[in-house]
Formats: sequence, structure tokens, C-alpha cells
Amino acid sequence: MFPGGGQPNMQQLLKQAQKMQQDLAKAQQELAETKVTGSAGGGLVEATVTGAGELVALTIAPAAVDPEDTETLADLVLAAVRDANQTAQKMQADRMGPLTQGLGGGGIPGLPF
Repeated sequence: MFPGGGQPNMQQLLKQAQKMQQDLAKAQQELAETKVTGSAGGGLVEATVTGAGELVALTIAPAAVDPEDTETLADLVLAAVRDANQTAQKMQADRMGPLTQGLGGGGIPGLPF
């Protein structure tokens, strides 16, 4: 199970786990600070979310506002938020994937997970 048949070096494993934890915390902080924008209706509605998916801004062009048709405006807002969240989720996967993939498949030498 271990290279060379020996026992794992617990101190080395702890160092690796601590570094992984620090890397994850740093990546999460960077995601929380990064902002991405999604849009709908050809830019009539724009939503800005953090890389963690928190909605932080919403811009609606006056041309998108029709008092007789608030349903379309609501649809545009939802579409813009979804667009921004999809971008944020991709960014999360790109940033966090390499850091977390070892947690489910032997990423820490000597541990069964």
C-alpha cells in the first residue's frame, strides 16, 4: 500500500494536509473577492456575482422596464443571474478542482481517501 512497503511519515502527512487546507482557504478567499458578470437581453440586464456565487450588483437598462410587462423584466433578471452564476461555478471548478480532487481519490499519500 505504501511505496517501498514502509509506514507513512505522519509528520509529512500532517504538513501536506496543512498545506492543502491553506491552499483551499486561499482559493476560497480569492473566489469570494473575484466578481463576474452575466447578462441577458443583449445587455439590458446585467448581474454581478462573486466567484462564490453571491449576487453583489444588478443593473437594469431603462429600455428593459415596461410597466405593462414586468414578467419579461423578471425573466431577464433571472437569466442574467443564472448566466453570472454559471460563470462563477465554472471559475470555482477551475480553481478548486485541482485542490480538492485528491480528497476523493488518494491525493494524500498513505491515506485511503
